[in-house]
Amino acid sequence: MPGITADDDGETDESVLEDADPNRSGDPNPDGSDSAPTDDGGIQIDMISADRIEGMRTMEKIRLILDGVHDGNIVILERGLDPDEESKLIEVTMSEINPDGFTGIEIETYPGEKKNDSGLLGRLIGNDDSSKLTVIGPANRLETLHKDETLISTLVTRT
Repeated sequence: MPGITADDDGETDESVLEDADPNRSGDPNPDGSDSAPTDDGGIQIDMISADRIEGMRTMEKIRLILDGVHDGNIVILERGLDPDEESKLIEVTMSEINPDGFTGIEIETYPGEKKNDSGLLGRLIGNDDSSKLTVIGPANRLETLHKDETLISTLVTRT
């Protein structure tokens, strides 16, 4: 075992010091623990695939998003919410705003691709407009600087 040892006459022998570096390779973290690294004050971004939320009900999607935002995370959805889901997200968000805590959300979405049958009949047969990438974050940490059909530019701040 690496370290300082005492030989038969009680004197210490430092010549057996081997790898005393706590950052030695093979340890998953610099502190040698197997646990996840602790928060260093950075900003967490949760990128959620369309496959993950595809089978979820509306309230499950909203809870997934708002739980992340309540934790101060930025949530990025590969495919945005449909208009009814987005309205419900805003409604639930408004009911959770607290002057001493949760300040609400900032949400930006690329416009959906327009399909030929974008009316009611088109939506009934599955040709609805699907939103592209959606960025959602705490209103006090995420500020939209610029948005157009090809770019969403945001400023993310630490609290």
